[in-house]
Amino acid sequence: MFAFLVDDETKASYEGEEIINAAIWGDALKVLPKLPPEIADMVFLDPPYFLQRSDLTIYRWNERTTLRNWKEEWDEFANFEDYDRFMASILQECKRIMKPNATIWVMGSFQNICRIGATMQNLGFWLLTQFVWVKTNPTPNFLNRRPTNATEFLIWAVKDKSVKDYTYNYEFARAVSPPQFKIPVNIWELPTCNGNRKERLKDEKGKPLHPTQKPEALLERVILISTKEGDLVLDPLAGTGTTAAVAIRLNRRFVLIEKEEKYIKGIKERLNSCIHNPTLF
Repeated sequence: MFAFLVDDETKASYEGEEIINAAIWGDALKVLPKLPPEIADMVFLDPPYFLQRSDLTIYRWNERTTLRNWKEEWDEFANFEDYDRFMASILQECKRIMKPNATIWVMGSFQNICRIGATMQNLGFWLLTQFVWVKTNPTPNFLNRRPTNATEFLIWAVKDKSVKDYTYNYEFARAVSPPQFKIPVNIWELPTCNGNRKERLKDEKGKPLHPTQKPEALLERVILISTKEGDLVLDPLAGTGTTAAVAIRLNRRFVLIEKEEKYIKGIKERLNSCIHNPTLF
């Protein structure tokens, strides 16, 4: 059973049991301080990438026909310092909520991953490695002004250098590494969820609900490498709820936080589908 909570700004704190397998509609900067300390076995954080554009428009090669146009306020920041403050605030709270041996995954692209890594190190996190997600179906750069961006990155870290007993499933990591390697490596080759009718969430007009919905196969690797059955996974910037959909299938518990109403509605429909039609997930 799943819970869907609306954050009450007058509420001082949440008890552990009321947030287990719950999606909380609220601002992560306001909700995270209300969560109990040291409850999460793993944190997955897919933050805004701060693309530094008022909109994200993809054109055909003739520069006339628009393929897709995104405008999302959640990716807008005044400057790099504003973005760094946002990330530091989120990461500091995540660190407080992590168990002593928990790990954290933080996603990014070339625009923001270096800043995030520096912020994490400044906060005392110990970086274990950086995974490279190689997209097997990247969106082409139709204007041919630079190479197509076919990679994203995931920093995997623990709370500090002293942590040694974190969960790491070596055999699974080896199994999902590219076949040319005989040992686990930090490279994952996976398609995006574009075109996957079972997975891609759509709005009332049939358009993709979220511009950067992550594929379930990516979260499956994150969860299986770094958690055990029954572990609690926190996703404070939940988007369309991919973390929860995968956690349910893999017998993990979850806590989601999301402030955008349209995404919360998508999460609710998605998780209800896990009950009524589990073959979709």
